[in-house]
Amino acid sequence: MTFYRPHRRTYDLGRLDDDHIGQDPLALFEGWFEEAVASEQGEAAAMVLSTVDESGHPDGRVVLMRARHDSQIGFFTNYLSAKGHQLDAVPWAAATFYWPARQRQVRVRGPVAKMSTARSDAYFATRPRGSQLSAWASDQSQPLSVRGELDDAMNVAATRFDGRAVERPPHWGGYWLTIESIEFWQGRTDRMHDRLRFRQHRTGWSVKRLSP
Repeated sequence: MTFYRPHRRTYDLGRLDDDHIGQDPLALFEGWFEEAVASEQGEAAAMVLSTVDESGHPDGRVVLMRARHDSQIGFFTNYLSAKGHQLDAVPWAAATFYWPARQRQVRVRGPVAKMSTARSDAYFATRPRGSQLSAWASDQSQPLSVRGELDDAMNVAATRFDGRAVERPPHWGGYWLTIESIEFWQGRTDRMHDRLRFRQHRTGWSVKRLSP
């Protein structure tokens, strides 16, 4: 057995004091996200999206948060991908954001539903043309014999839409994850981290502090 002992960091950049967290976790998330955009060298919008399949086996992958509306966060993908099939079978998911430069993590959970076609169309129109074409070319999650198959499909898509706007494929679009619970993690010294979990109820949000 091998134990991995990476260089240990001291977590001392912030804290979550009870008197300063407020009652609106969405406002806290927005503030943390804006700080992450300013401080992270990587993609601050990256999140690990976790789903389960028909057998209840977990699956995870990194996607990008591309929209937020009230208590919903939005992402886009191929509806026929593995995650798309899993969300059809079990329309619930969890998402985890990790911002190491700020020594912070945010976890959210809740039900997932497809966005309207109008919203998916609107976002698709903002994508770079190459990304639009790849949505047509890639049968996401399906096996390829050789890389050339994908390159050939990309060339077919480019020819199909030569000289005109690329339409959104019917199998591609957005999802909303409605936040029912959200947990904020702030690193602290000696691994005595701060954890606050908010849960949404009909009358608003409740909050509990959790042991690290």
